[in-house]
Amino acid sequence: MPRSVLVHSPATLSNLGCGFDVFGLALAAPYDVIRVTRTDEPGVRIQHLDSYNLSTDPLHNVAGVALLAMLEEVPETMGFDVEITKGIMPGSGVGSSAASSVGAVVAANVLLGNRFTKMQLVNFAMEGEAVASGARHADNIAPAIFGGFTVVRALEPAIDIIALPAPPLWVAVVHPQIEVKTKDARKVLPTAVPLGLAVRQWANVAGLVAGFLTADYDLIGRSLDDYIVEPARAPLIPGLAEARKRALAAGAIGGGISGSGPSIFMLNRTEETAQAVGAAMGSVFAEFGIEFNVYVGPVGTEGARVVG
Repeated sequence: MPRSVLVHSPATLSNLGCGFDVFGLALAAPYDVIRVTRTDEPGVRIQHLDSYNLSTDPLHNVAGVALLAMLEEVPETMGFDVEITKGIMPGSGVGSSAASSVGAVVAANVLLGNRFTKMQLVNFAMEGEAVASGARHADNIAPAIFGGFTVVRALEPAIDIIALPAPPLWVAVVHPQIEVKTKDARKVLPTAVPLGLAVRQWANVAGLVAGFLTADYDLIGRSLDDYIVEPARAPLIPGLAEARKRALAAGAIGGGISGSGPSIFMLNRTEETAQAVGAAMGSVFAEFGIEFNVYVGPVGTEGARVVG
């Protein structure tokens, strides 16, 4: 077995409109670059090779917490040295914390002879999400591990994740440089939902899965609407409604808030359309005087992968 492994761990979309805490989608880029080295010294030591000034204390770092959870299940005396270069901006709404957590445990698992299953890796990586957001959730973790389109059917009593193929899609994501903390975005969620809204939401959940499985782009577009979570979070993201309007006018299939925001995603049939949609969404925030980044790329067909 190698002593050191280099992994690329991808950005991900979560919720996909109607599927709060259930649906996830892997992106081909951006991604975090993570090197994990096995050592005889117990514990986890972390070094960040980027400019985000994230904590290197393993008890307060998402990758560190995930690895410590893994080490609790390893009988041998050992530890890990971790080098992280984040290609995914923290707080961007495209699974930054999940990418670091997943990349660390995927690399460490290789160093351990792949003794843990993907479901077990999800469980370890969710410890990192608990540090980042205050809740163990797997909607970003699952696609970062499995790639493609994922459904988190259950976390209790056992983790049950369904990995499904995604049709050819190009994703445009605009990330306005405003802060929306996941913990704050969860605080605004409704605690009760009228039955009528719930029925409409369930119909879209079923429609979106069917659309992905049959590559029915029109059905995907009709099913992305979120009647429960996005209306509560929309006030946190100025320009959301106008960005969606311009994206659809530019040819997008549909989209919504990525995770808890502030990023907004749009699914598209072609790269050309995705580029136009990204520019259209960006124009909204340029008019607001808000700095922004735009990411355009295909759906990622695989999760975190060893590259060296």
